[in-house]
Order: sequence, then structure tokens, then C-alpha cells
Amino acid sequence: MRTKLFSFVIMFVTIVGFAQQDSQFTQYMYNTININPAYAGSRGALSVFGLYRTQWVGLDGAPETSTFSVNTPINNSKLGIGASLVNDKIGPTNENNISVDLSYTVQTSANFKLSFGIKGTANIFNLDVSKLNPEDAGDPQFQDLDNKFSPNVGAGVYWHSDKAYIGFSVPNFIETNRYDDNDVAIFKDKINYYLMAGYVFDLDKYQYIKFKPAVLTKMVEGAPLQVDMSANFMFYDKFVVGVAYRWSASLSAMVGFQITDGLYLGYGYDRETTNLNNYNSGSHEIFLRYEFFKKNGKMTTPRFF
Repeated sequence: MRTKLFSFVIMFVTIVGFAQQDSQFTQYMYNTININPAYAGSRGALSVFGLYRTQWVGLDGAPETSTFSVNTPINNSKLGIGASLVNDKIGPTNENNISVDLSYTVQTSANFKLSFGIKGTANIFNLDVSKLNPEDAGDPQFQDLDNKFSPNVGAGVYWHSDKAYIGFSVPNFIETNRYDDNDVAIFKDKINYYLMAGYVFDLDKYQYIKFKPAVLTKMVEGAPLQVDMSANFMFYDKFVVGVAYRWSASLSAMVGFQITDGLYLGYGYDRETTNLNNYNSGSHEIFLRYEFFKKNGKMTTPRFF
């Protein structure tokens, strides 16, 4: 029995062990609501966002992530609200996170605001053991997990202006055992700490060309420090091109286009810098953002993140 259990652990960890604790995104600067609830409503418009990411294409059981979110300020108040759905498929697992965000913003200076946010999340986890091909599928220790529910809460702060931001967040404070045979926690969802920052520089006096560096740092117990650095250039507030580097993990290329005042399309491609590069053809990420404005169909002050 112990041998069978050990074999199951090895097979499961082989697949899940490649994956990050939380979903990771190359274009994180556009998808802040998923990791920091204080971002809700900060754009000053009703913002609808959808993203699809397929990671390590060609590697069996590699992660696939789909996200959808909506966030908006509440009238002329200091409150913002948001809701999001994140679906992660990794090997035999299928996980859904449904979150609700609430933020409160105060003016700290003529240009900067400080937002505080809280996040409530419902996690629904599924495990299909048959995809692991266990030696004895009838063994009662090898059971599917269908719609295992676990709640969580998180919080964040977000200091921002029209051209700069810095944020710190913990999306989930509660550590959860995703699979537990009462003796061994095979996969444990640990606490992730995020620190992010970015700035928009005008490179010419007419503000036709902008430089947008950004950094995201993720800290989690038992894993190396993850640092994502990106450098985007924006031309005429319409076209964006850039590169990114995930420390000791991957290089990325990004492009984006402001199709209309409300609609933005972005795409990113990652290539591994580790030996994993020999077993896949890279990762693809595409997103759409649409925003509804109240005044003249435009945002009163442009926002670039």
C-alpha cells in the first residue's frame, strides 16, 4: 500500500511540480486585479478583461489558464468593486477561483491616491485520478476529487497616479491542502506575497513615445524568489511593443494595440531559459480589455496600466 501511495505521489508531483503556486502571467501589469484587490476601480471606468494562456506548448499536462474579470468605481464614492474567475488546468487537475474584490481609496497628494482592498475567494478543485494511470485504479486511496470547495481571503494596498504605481498584496491568507490522504499533503496551496511597481516615462516633448518599465516580485515559502521585469514602449498611445524577463526562467516578447478608445488587445510569447525549453515550444498569452466611459466615450486622464 505504501509503495502504491508513493508511486501516486511521484506521478502527481511530476505534473503539478512544474506549475507555479498561483497562476502566472507575462502581462501582469494589465491583469493586476487577480493578485491585488486594491486595484478594483482604480482605472476610473467599468473595465472588462479576458485572458487565455497556454503554457509550455507540446508538454503533456502543461498548464492552461483562462481568466475573466470586471471592476469599476462606485459612482463618485471612494469605493471600487470587482469580480473575477480564474480557471487553471494542470495535468489531472482543474481548479476554479471565483473572487469578489472591494477597495477604498484616499487622496494622498495632488497626483497620488492610496487604495486598500480586500478579496474573498471560493476555490473549487477537481482531480481526475484516471489521467495519472495508477497501477490499481480501484484502490480506495486513489479517489477522484469532485468540486472540493475551500474559501479564502486576501488583501492588498495600491499607491498610484496616472503615471506610476506600487502595490503589495497577499491574495490568499489561508493555506489549503488540495489533496490530503490524512497522512500526506500531496499538494498544498501556500501563501503568495506580491510586490509590484511601474512607471511611465515620456521620451519626447510631444509625448508620442512612452517607456513603461515594470517589475513584479513573488515570494512563497519553499520556492525560489520569482522576479518578473518588463520594458514596454508605447507609440502615439496606440501601439505597444516590449520584452520581459522572468528571473532564471524565461524571456518574453509582448505587443499590444489600442484598437479603439475602449478596446485594447495584447499578446505575449514566452520562451524558457531552462532545460525545460527542450521539451516545449513556448507559451502563448492573449488578452482583451474593454472599458466603458461616462464622459464623451473617453477616459478623462489616460491610464497606461
